[in-house]
Amino acid sequence: MTTSNQRQYATAWILLLALFTALGPLSIDMYLPALPLMAQSYEVSIQMMANTLPAYFLGLAIGQLIYGPLSDRIGRKKPLYFGMALFTVASLGCALAPNEWFLMIFRVLQALGGCVGVVMARAAIRDCLDVQGSAQAFSSMMMVMGLAPILAPIIGAQIIVHWQWPAIFIALMLIGLFCFLSVHFWFKETLASEHRLALSVGQVFGLYFKILSDKSFRQPMLAGSLTGGALFAYISSAGAVMMGQFQISEQNFAYLFALNAFGIMLLSALNKRLIPHTAIMTRLKLGALVQLSGAVLVILASFSAHALWWAMLGMFLAVAGIGLTGPNSMTLAMSKQGERAGSASALMGSMQFACGLLGGLVLNFLAWSALLNMGILLFFFTLLGSVVIWKMASELKKTTIKNLG
Repeated sequence: MTTSNQRQYATAWILLLALFTALGPLSIDMYLPALPLMAQSYEVSIQMMANTLPAYFLGLAIGQLIYGPLSDRIGRKKPLYFGMALFTVASLGCALAPNEWFLMIFRVLQALGGCVGVVMARAAIRDCLDVQGSAQAFSSMMMVMGLAPILAPIIGAQIIVHWQWPAIFIALMLIGLFCFLSVHFWFKETLASEHRLALSVGQVFGLYFKILSDKSFRQPMLAGSLTGGALFAYISSAGAVMMGQFQISEQNFAYLFALNAFGIMLLSALNKRLIPHTAIMTRLKLGALVQLSGAVLVILASFSAHALWWAMLGMFLAVAGIGLTGPNSMTLAMSKQGERAGSASALMGSMQFACGLLGGLVLNFLAWSALLNMGILLFFFTLLGSVVIWKMASELKKTTIKNLG
């Protein structure tokens, strides 16, 4: 593993990893503009149709726990083959689903396949790069994959202008097929056979417990999962807020959703610029403040006569701040994981999507306006994440003072 201060990776390599990772946001965001049409097709409410998002998060949470230790045992490439194939077949199943319950089942399977990309990308970066190189790579990858949630709803909105909503899942099937071929022709194995871990099922659970017991992983994992939970709370409620409460058209919803996704790219670029000049905890705290302020604005907007514009500003901040909290919490969590990087990556990803699943389920029980429901969830996740970040910063400061003394 190199320790050079120069960039330690090729642009083409990051683009490939970003493509694999982008399957998640593409699958989550591309069909959001079609939720009202899908609800009409299945004769259910928009919120009921939005429950296909928590179903997807369930698959993501479970799948990552499987792929992580599996990749530590057999390498990164074979799980990619399987996951991309499953994603491709399940996407076709979503297009052909006869009712909302079959759709949810295929969404779980789609997620079980698609989540392989994010686990392998994180692990591959940890396999090949040091801490500074990883921070740069995660930021670069987040900037590139940030295009996915920007373009996905716009593409989805354009598809339903010309075709029926199942065409969105046909498009995802074709993307999955392209990713499968990309694994075969362009992805090189990053985990040498001598560094692989021979783990039984019992040992896998023991490894997960050991990783969670490691404070250097547990705290940044919680920080990243909770602040990242705000993103999934936003995604789960955005359709009901914009297209339901504010009656925004599918096309305009896609553009507004893309604008918020652009915020992640913007702050990811800022994070990359700040890396040589600021401490990682400083960047984490800045991101938490941005997200928390956005959550407060969304809550205040629910009581405002000009709710839409304040709400959009709040959503933008709550989502954009992930460009700072995401890559930095990931870097800290993965920095000391060594050969168990795949399992650690899976555990962190699983916790992030577990937060998304929790947020999506809670939405069904909140009885206020869609906007206030969103604001409450955003505030809940960002406040808890901020508490963890400030606790980490306080402990680091005490350790530094003690060492100096």
